[in-house]
Amino acid sequence: MLTLIIVIVTLLAGLLVWLSVTEFKPAAVEAVAVESRGEAVETGKELSLFCWNIGYSGLGAAQDFFMDGGKNVRPESKDIVYGYLDGITQTIKEADADIILLQEVDQNSRRSYHVNQRELLSGYYSSNSYALNYSCPFVPIPFPPMGQVNSGLLTLTDGLAISSAQRIALTCPFSWPVRIANLKRCLLVSYIPVKGSDKMLVLVNLHLEAYTDSEGREAQTKQFLDLITAEYEKGNYVIAGGDFNQFFPGSRIVYPKVSTDWDAQELDPSRLPAGWTMAYDLSVPTCRALNQPYNPSNPTTQYFSIDGLILSPNVKMLEVKTIDKGFENSDHNPVQLRFVLN
Repeated sequence: MLTLIIVIVTLLAGLLVWLSVTEFKPAAVEAVAVESRGEAVETGKELSLFCWNIGYSGLGAAQDFFMDGGKNVRPESKDIVYGYLDGITQTIKEADADIILLQEVDQNSRRSYHVNQRELLSGYYSSNSYALNYSCPFVPIPFPPMGQVNSGLLTLTDGLAISSAQRIALTCPFSWPVRIANLKRCLLVSYIPVKGSDKMLVLVNLHLEAYTDSEGREAQTKQFLDLITAEYEKGNYVIAGGDFNQFFPGSRIVYPKVSTDWDAQELDPSRLPAGWTMAYDLSVPTCRALNQPYNPSNPTTQYFSIDGLILSPNVKMLEVKTIDKGFENSDHNPVQLRFVLN
């Protein structure tokens, strides 16, 4: 028994050392490689943007997830992942958007059977940028372990040229050893030249912290708001969108708490400077809890509205809507925006 205990302790210590040595430690600001073809963006022209957390093609209607009180770590087969990815791809194509902001896009993860979603989705569009926000050679929880994860944010454009992009690190609220196998959240900031000027359309793709206390979310939110404000003060146009993991104003009334323990604060519109716009649609929920497979007839099915966009004063919102896909291929519904640069 003593020998067994020594062996187990040694293996656990070795795992911690290995994960600490191989920990993903991105710099505060890193340039991101860009594949780009297309034109500068025009002011006064109607454009569309499509925003979606695709749940790494592994969180469709039949799935639950252990972090939300469910049981599963990944779908039962690679075919299921490809099935969800086919549905995701078709939905994005049907949206026919000029700009696409995607979250939870895997490129080499055990949870999605190592399907390179980044490569497959990027192949349909003229320009793309990508930033990892979760990279670990072995996530040791739960049982069986999640294993290798490489996932991130993907920004795509159809006909618009991304001139450059940066990965901006967000505060990590976790300490060692939890930190070493956890997400390292970031902002993916992509720049598109504005025709006839020296200004830029700044696209901020984001996925803020979910499983932490309000202090962690607050630190990341402040960083994000400081960045978009600074870009606007340069004279640029700013659109920031993604999964905020915070409730948009009024959403907790429309979608009250009925079952899940997960909770978050409301995204306070008073924190935005004058003239900024929150773009969101409460008519359809943007997210469901993953404590059970999706069942719309179950009164304990928990819904949220945590996905949307924030626009600088020189970006005019024409329409924003949540597209009801019935959570068939992801635990999130996409949000689509029509806008004009003034």
